[in-house]
Amino acid sequence: MELRFDMEEVCLNSEPVFDEGDEYDIEGDSIAVEHYDETSETQPKKEPPLPTVGLEFDSFDEAYDFYNLYGKEQGFGIRVSNSWFRSKRKERYRAKLSCSSAGFKKKSEANHPRPETRTGCPAMIVIRLVDSKRWRIVEVELEHNHPVSPLIKRFYKSHKKMILAAKKSQPPSEPVTEVHTIKLYQTAVTDSECNEYTNVNDGERLNPVDHSKHLDLKEGDAHAVYNYFCRMKLTDPNFFYLMDFDDEGQLMNVFWADSRSRAAYGYFCDTVAIDTSCLANKFEIPLISFVGMNHHGQSVLLGCGFLGHESAEYFVWIFRAWLTCMLGRPPQVIITDQCKPLQNAVSEVFPGARHCYCLWYIMQRVPEKMGGLKGYETIRTQMNKAVYESLKIAEFETSWADMIKRHNLGDNKWLQTLFEDRQRWVPVYLKDTFFAGMIPVGENDGLTAFFDGYVHKHTSFKEFVDKYDLALHRKHLKEVMADIESRASSFEPKTKCNFELQLSKMYTKAMFMKFQSEVEGMYCCFNTKQVSVNGPIITYMVKERVEVEGKEKVVRYYEVLYETTQVDIRCICSLFNFKGYLCRHALTVLNYNGVEEIPSRYILPRWSKDFKCRYVGDDGSGDIDVYNNNNPVNWHNNLYKHAIPLVEEGALSQQHYEVVLEELHKLLNKFSVLEDM
Repeated sequence: MELRFDMEEVCLNSEPVFDEGDEYDIEGDSIAVEHYDETSETQPKKEPPLPTVGLEFDSFDEAYDFYNLYGKEQGFGIRVSNSWFRSKRKERYRAKLSCSSAGFKKKSEANHPRPETRTGCPAMIVIRLVDSKRWRIVEVELEHNHPVSPLIKRFYKSHKKMILAAKKSQPPSEPVTEVHTIKLYQTAVTDSECNEYTNVNDGERLNPVDHSKHLDLKEGDAHAVYNYFCRMKLTDPNFFYLMDFDDEGQLMNVFWADSRSRAAYGYFCDTVAIDTSCLANKFEIPLISFVGMNHHGQSVLLGCGFLGHESAEYFVWIFRAWLTCMLGRPPQVIITDQCKPLQNAVSEVFPGARHCYCLWYIMQRVPEKMGGLKGYETIRTQMNKAVYESLKIAEFETSWADMIKRHNLGDNKWLQTLFEDRQRWVPVYLKDTFFAGMIPVGENDGLTAFFDGYVHKHTSFKEFVDKYDLALHRKHLKEVMADIESRASSFEPKTKCNFELQLSKMYTKAMFMKFQSEVEGMYCCFNTKQVSVNGPIITYMVKERVEVEGKEKVVRYYEVLYETTQVDIRCICSLFNFKGYLCRHALTVLNYNGVEEIPSRYILPRWSKDFKCRYVGDDGSGDIDVYNNNNPVNWHNNLYKHAIPLVEEGALSQQHYEVVLEELHKLLNKFSVLEDM
């Protein structure tokens, strides 16, 4: 059976959505549109599609007639305001069709010049010749800066020409009719090597979903989302999106990721957080975001979508869409909210990943779930101590059991569920998992959603699409500025410890400052003692003075294991796995043993200043011979990933920018020479 799923990925250059039999008839001077066939009397009337990026036509005249027909329905005339021709063949390859009120007339020196009727109206479409035979809409502006009304449509020249031409082509006794065939192209899901569906086998097809649930779209939402996707597909060839429809054409789920998100996953694919807070908080848009952590410790978007229903099968659809987008490469760790449908979907789609619940989400619900209980403040304090301060499993379970018993909470269903799932969210159970700083493990650690400040409870689909580019632009600008600052700055050491000097030359500014706080924290550690020896493994006990609630200082004890032959080190606090850099306790033991430099295994390349320049992101195509493979998609992906380091380097300074730009112009000139040969 051919791979179709229950979804469609709509892009360009393949099978038409509308059959060639779809015709739009115009009655006389009006433009009533209907589908005509043998059963036309029983068919509901169809409205012609709005001018949309991606619509294609068989000829220039057909594109002109389509826009003219649209203008007649809306109440404005059109004209060809610009045309581009190939110099050698005098062949038109691009044109701009504008509202008849576009621009302004040239000033006349006549004694009685005609009054100005144009308003500089921006409404227009730009069409371009593709594949040497079809014309495609590549730009659209629907808004006018003047009133439009269908009541005055007869007075526009373009409409009169259309009616006269139609009357001449028809016998006088028959009604005037114009036929338009509009085709919109989409990709069929059949090629296992295509850009959108690599590495998905028959056992991983998207399951059919409950068709009774779909996205609650308001007027204009679907058009805004789809128009955005078409525009992005034209401007960003590596843009990926899927739209999931039911049998009645209702939109159930949507997923998309731009080229920058897909490239980012090639670098930062170790840990991914799936943010469903908009679903949990019942926002108008059911937004789900896939988020990673970049080399500055900043959140980076890895794709997002809209979910029609909070059920396991819908989560499975969007997870598989994301996995397909990322060429079938699952992350090592996945962080989600505590949710049974989420848990089931993750286990089905990512069976090999370590699935954890976000501690911050859980602790944020404590006031809601327990705020009405007697002795709530005492319960909250004891719960925080059990979760955040337990260094051993036995400590946590003893402290938790004491809290339950002391406050008579044995029948509390929420606490029962938390304890049953403890291995997915309590830090003491997660010490062997690398989180790259994606999970807050301290009582004062916070968490900010990627789209925080851009989405509120009543944000509409259309409004979100409008804000989406702005949010990504600002996030990318923040990353670029951090790159420039990290490469240009020399970090001032705060201690005389060689560890600090060592990493100041390697790490980005943000990550170095986090590590620097651990180096400074070594001064709070004291009385390091060797407590046991087991062959090459020595166990040390390190004491640290810790400030509690901003005033009182208490002494805590940390066990550190040190392996002398390989210089391996492991602290019971496990900060390295949680955050990605060594803790003050481990640094104290290294210093105690005369180790002057941090072993290379504890210096992670993902925090390096030049990480994205030195390391080509893994796009999962390492086993594909792109040179002997005739698939242009593989060529595009391979070129794209090798071009990213060039872009990153070129954005670091004006001088770098000019050098890269000059070389790119030289390269493009070589292509022009090849085409002329």
